[in-house]
Order: sequence, then C-alpha cells, then structure tokens
Amino acid sequence: MALLHDQIVLITGASSGIGAACAQLFAQQGARTILAARRMDKLEQLGAEITHTYGREVHLLQLDVCDRVQVEATLANLPAAWSAIDILVNNAGLSRGLDKLQTGSIQDWEEMIDTNIKGLLYVTRSLLPGMIVRGRGHVINLGSIAGHQAYPGGNVYCATKAAVKAISEGLKLDLLGTPVRVSSVDPGMVETEFSEIRFRGDGDRAKQVYQGLQPLTPEDVAEVVIFCATRPAHVNINEVILMPIDQASATSVHRTP
Repeated sequence: MALLHDQIVLITGASSGIGAACAQLFAQQGARTILAARRMDKLEQLGAEITHTYGREVHLLQLDVCDRVQVEATLANLPAAWSAIDILVNNAGLSRGLDKLQTGSIQDWEEMIDTNIKGLLYVTRSLLPGMIVRGRGHVINLGSIAGHQAYPGGNVYCATKAAVKAISEGLKLDLLGTPVRVSSVDPGMVETEFSEIRFRGDGDRAKQVYQGLQPLTPEDVAEVVIFCATRPAHVNINEVILMPIDQASATSVHRTP
C-alpha cells in the first residue's frame, strides 16, 4: 500500500476506539498522522505507541471539534510540514441517552448536534479548500447504520447520523470536477467506549448492549477506512455499510443466551 506512504492523515476523535484504530493502521501503512482529540493524555500515550511501533511521525492536537474558533485557529496554524493534509477522517462523534424525544435532555441534543454535525462541518470547511487547491485529498466520514434506519430512543442521534449521510452525498456533488474524494463508512454495532459514553459511565448497562453477540471491533472499521483510502485515484468508494454477522439492521440483532 505505497499509496499511503508519507501521506498526511488527520483523524478527529483519535484518542480511543475507531479513531485510535485508524491511527494505528494508517501509521502501519507508512502515513504521517495528525491525531486530534480533547484528551491530550490519551493522545500522548497513543502517539508514543505509534512512534515506537512503526517509527512514524505523529503530530498531536488537543482539539474540541465543537469549538469553531478553536478549530479554525488550530488548523490554520498547523506547522508547515503538517499543513498539506491528504486525508481527513471525521471520526469524532458521540451519543447521549436513549430517551424518547418528549422526555429527552436538550443538553444531550446540543452535544450530539454540536459534535456529530457541526464539528464535522467545521473541520471539513477548514481543510477542504487546501485539498482543492493542491488537487488531491480525501474526506472520510464515519457515519452509522443509525443514519439509514432510526431505532427506538435514537431520535436525535439517528438524525445527526442521517445528516452525516446527507453531508457526504452533498459534498460529493460539490466536489464534482475536482480530484478530491468523499467516502462515508457506516458501521453497525462496534464495541468501543460509545455505549459507556451514551450511558454516562454505566459500564454494566453498556455491556448489555453487546451481550450474547460478537460486535465489530474498532480495527474492523479501521480496515474499511484504509480500504477506501487506498483505492486507485479514479475510484471513489461513496458509502460502505458494515455490520457484525449477528446484526441485520439497526433493530434486528441475534443474541445467543
């Protein structure tokens, strides 16, 4: 996969889960990675691991994608050696709660909308003009099966992921006539911190989400991201939906007692 050698890849939400798995795999394939997340301690740990294991350069950014001013200033002031970003992986995202809309927390709604939609837009808007000017680039958005099919209690989260789907489709149209590619990787159930964050640290409740089945791993999803990024330049993988074998839709899951 020489295609990735020395390419600069920026990954948001890189401190854990799918983002961290993407960072590892891109580094393994010779890419230079910019790891962005709010938790600098986790980033430092991951960055040291990548440098030690793969001998690849890593640049760390403490970044809250919800903060538009911070996003714009941070990405506009990247060191010259890191500024020509080839691949953007919009991975930062979260879910809060499983309440019905009529009893839902408005604060939870704001957090999901600010991170999953507005954060993705802020980062993409900051980096896309440079890709167009340089005549190369790839935006890979992490969507979800939730963006294709709503499920009980998923109301606002599903809406944010449906927005990611629509933004990815619209962006592909906007970039027609340029060599910049757009992909959306939309997984079903993946065992990460996702459910623990959704249930605000309730580990027992989070474990029940994956009980009796084998979910996807972050590495499973990262391998699909890498696949999208390593196609020939004339090939654009628009959208990939991947689920564990024990899942058939957003709501159809087989569990072994």
